[in-house]
Amino acid sequence: MKFIDEVRIYARSGKGGDGAIAWLREKYRPFGGPAGGDGGKGGDIVFIADSNVGTLLDYRYTREHAAKDGERGGGKNCHGSDAEDRLIRVPVGTQIYNDSTGELLKDMKANGEHWIGLPGGKGGKGNARFATPTNRAPKHADPGEPAVERQLRLELKLLADVGLVGYPNAGKSTLLSRVSAAKPKIADYPFTTLVPNLGVVRAPERSFVMADIPGLIEGASEGVGLGIRFLRHIERTALFLHVIDLADPMDGGPWSRFQKVENELLKYKEDLGERPALVALNKMDLPDANENLKSIKAKFKKRGLDVFAISGVTGKGIPELVNELASRVTKLRAAAAAAEAKAAAEAAADDESDGEDDSSEDDE
Repeated sequence: MKFIDEVRIYARSGKGGDGAIAWLREKYRPFGGPAGGDGGKGGDIVFIADSNVGTLLDYRYTREHAAKDGERGGGKNCHGSDAEDRLIRVPVGTQIYNDSTGELLKDMKANGEHWIGLPGGKGGKGNARFATPTNRAPKHADPGEPAVERQLRLELKLLADVGLVGYPNAGKSTLLSRVSAAKPKIADYPFTTLVPNLGVVRAPERSFVMADIPGLIEGASEGVGLGIRFLRHIERTALFLHVIDLADPMDGGPWSRFQKVENELLKYKEDLGERPALVALNKMDLPDANENLKSIKAKFKKRGLDVFAISGVTGKGIPELVNELASRVTKLRAAAAAAEAKAAAEAAADDESDGEDDSSEDDE
């Protein structure tokens, strides 16, 4: 399936049905009075985050999405039917922008999350609603509320616990295929991975999501190689795993390649430098891999980075790496949950204090 991570669509909710002007005319009720029913509500445009949807490809070819209008009211106080909502299923991690203003309207972060992006118009009141003791024959009804229409931009940013970053052919796809059920393309030429791949890693402590980001090289933040197209998917990764080909002496060696990748991340977004990270020195199965291993490890240790020497082919060192990743992810999730709970408590406290201030002003 082709991976599409940004599309523009036109969306329109349904117009509310008009209220009816009608009169009750029955043989034995000559003065039946007004009997126009209300119009039905127009359909909403509803976005749903669905973990079974992995790309925005469907919306590349279907760009217009409109809900139906509410039904017009009828006689004998019959109300018009409400229109069905138009459901738009998007991948988890999709951000929805007003394409005209650039405003972020909604970030669809949780599987199953529903958001009414464009509400349908309310139905108009029929003339039966306007009858009063002094106006027993109202001759007007309300029209339904108009539809809401908008040009939207949908942008997918993958949500993952661990993001694999590094040069092309460092072995990121091989590692992902070994620790999860993901089946990324693997070959011995650069830029094999042309789209991000996600896999669920099942560890003894807990499971977590790992993302294989297409290879970064020097100048990626300025458009070199695959450019910045996939750098956006790194933004919402909780933990980086730098995968480095230990046996490749080209481009300055492992330490130099790490620095270049890190520099591209910082150029794209400065706060990515504060993201927790680990280093996996890969391809330990190759003959030249052990040369200078101790000195290379020492450089990373000096930077405060834990280093794991692994082989994606033989599996050497991978169980220890996975256990450490699971432990780190568990701690990061706990810290994030605590921060959210603290923010919610502070917001609730602010609301209470605002309520007390209002009541004291009323007392005065």
